[in-house]
Amino acid sequence: MTAVIATDGLGKQYGRKWALHDCTLTIPEGKVVGLVGPNGAGKTTLLQLAVGLLAPTSGTITVLDGRPNDGPAQLGRVGFVAQDTPTYGGLSVAKHLRMGAYLNKNWDRELAEGRIEQLGLDPRQKAGSLSGGQRAQLALTLAVAKQPELLLLDEPVASLDPLARREFLQGLMEIVAKHDVSVVLSSHLIADLERVCDYLVILVASHVQLAGEVTDLLAAHHRLSGPRRDPRSLPANQEVIEQSHTDKQSTFLLRTSEPILDPAWSVKPVTLEDLVLAYLSNPGRAERVRQPEFGVVR
Repeated sequence: MTAVIATDGLGKQYGRKWALHDCTLTIPEGKVVGLVGPNGAGKTTLLQLAVGLLAPTSGTITVLDGRPNDGPAQLGRVGFVAQDTPTYGGLSVAKHLRMGAYLNKNWDRELAEGRIEQLGLDPRQKAGSLSGGQRAQLALTLAVAKQPELLLLDEPVASLDPLARREFLQGLMEIVAKHDVSVVLSSHLIADLERVCDYLVILVASHVQLAGEVTDLLAAHHRLSGPRRDPRSLPANQEVIEQSHTDKQSTFLLRTSEPILDPAWSVKPVTLEDLVLAYLSNPGRAERVRQPEFGVVR
């Protein structure tokens, strides 16, 4: 399977602080990837490195088998919507589309104008007078109409109300269904990721903590509860991600590829929210995790 983004020991440093450190990751094509982590984890840095807005301090990154900032042809293969869904307040919707056509060789005028009509936007209206949801949709239209192979979205719905978020994500999934485009969507809104993403990457404290197909990750994690037990007594193939204890009972969220046969345990599946929160709350755990299709994430 081809990778749309591949990094090896990637890092970005500002002064003494690493915004991203020792990131080795491979993201497969044809996926809608949820990139999740707390504020300051390195999500925006990773996306800006992927789009060529930043240069690495250490390590390497390839995007669609090329360097992120390797000329207009490479830049044209990637669409990017930044966190504040930037548009020019003094320009009308129509002028945004004209600008997009001027700047992008592969601009699809029919797609752009069709989306604007579908969204009910007035081409004469200035972007500064649009609602937050409408500006986000306009920014998405500009990114998609350049016909990219990879679409990078940096928390585009973070400031939107629930209805606007739903409409944006519906529009995104329509684009994925109609066009051959891979997507990396950064967000801290787990419910939104659960609705649209089939691949998950968790960043914590500038390191990759977990990466893989959502269905595989959920199948490999379980919540166990039963008589109080020292976690060191668990089988070696059961990795404890999160634990809590009372005087008489222990509860673990653990990762294992083997069936859990101990009858003393009550075993329940985990939700995506359970999974994400467990890894976010334990940043000191091992920084090496398996990524089945592609080897090792460090």
